[in-house]
Amino acid sequence: MEGLALRRYYAILEGDERARYLMTKEVPVDASLNGDEDALWAAHDKVSCEPTGGKRQTLMDVKVELADRMLSNCRLCERECGVDRKAGERGHCGALGSRISSEFIHMGEEPDLVPSYTIFFSGCTFNCVYCQNWDISTRPDAGVEISPKTLARKIESKDPRFGGGRASIAFSGHARNINWVGGDPTSNLPFILETLNECRANLPQVWNSNMYLTEKSMRLLDGIVDVYLSDFKYGNDECAQLLSNAARYTSVVKRNHIIARSQAEMIIRHLVLPGHLDCCTRPVLTWIAENLVDVKVNVMAQYRPEHRAKEFPGISRSLLLGEYESAVRLADDLGLDLCD
Repeated sequence: MEGLALRRYYAILEGDERARYLMTKEVPVDASLNGDEDALWAAHDKVSCEPTGGKRQTLMDVKVELADRMLSNCRLCERECGVDRKAGERGHCGALGSRISSEFIHMGEEPDLVPSYTIFFSGCTFNCVYCQNWDISTRPDAGVEISPKTLARKIESKDPRFGGGRASIAFSGHARNINWVGGDPTSNLPFILETLNECRANLPQVWNSNMYLTEKSMRLLDGIVDVYLSDFKYGNDECAQLLSNAARYTSVVKRNHIIARSQAEMIIRHLVLPGHLDCCTRPVLTWIAENLVDVKVNVMAQYRPEHRAKEFPGISRSLLLGEYESAVRLADDLGLDLCD
């Protein structure tokens, strides 16, 4: 149901607003794409500048160039591997070029989002021992390569209004949004920006992520994302390190949630883990209630002991109904706006 948390998102669906990335493609920036990186970042952050005589570029052009340069010294995620992916060096995620494991109209997302055109990338910045998409996240070379132009045309075909059509998603093949997911989309940010620079569909962009991005990556997403569909897993660094091999998790993910909420609207997912109500669920939901406004929260009961979960006694079982009910009661008590 439409509410304060997703007001602008619904305005885009009604045709009263435009997807942010389309506006970013119209912001003029007086900068040479061959300039040094500091100058490009300065131009990027001066979003309201007007051309002063140099070659006119758009803010999207600058984002594409900066993201592409980051591949030569990769610091897209907080692991900051610093590898040269263009030269064939692999960092923690293992990704080189972007490979898509699947892309389809997804009917299983949050009610506000379906039908959602989901684009699943291979590889991930995390190593979650219970990953339900482990066949995607652990195989960065799986899937297929698709050119940005080809994917842009696919995205346009999902917009019922593109080319003067009627604003209806009643028939098969159309979607409410574009949902970038994985694995995790962070390693593929340069490819995503290049694709959107080729695209013209007025569809909201959903960033479906573990939120383990660097601040520079978050800056590149500013003006691109309409809805952050974030994954807030853990309430402490010890659980994050043990179960996802993610150092400094809480400081990074809290920082990025605050940045993300300043940029766009947000739906936060929290998967309730068996035995982790007090160490993870309670601090996560409490922090959301105390630090973020007008966000929707999905308290999820979908945990299954997949992948390597059986090797970890605390999460080697299914979630108990009582554990999930306790989590929902806590969210209600905190006044969170829960997904239907």
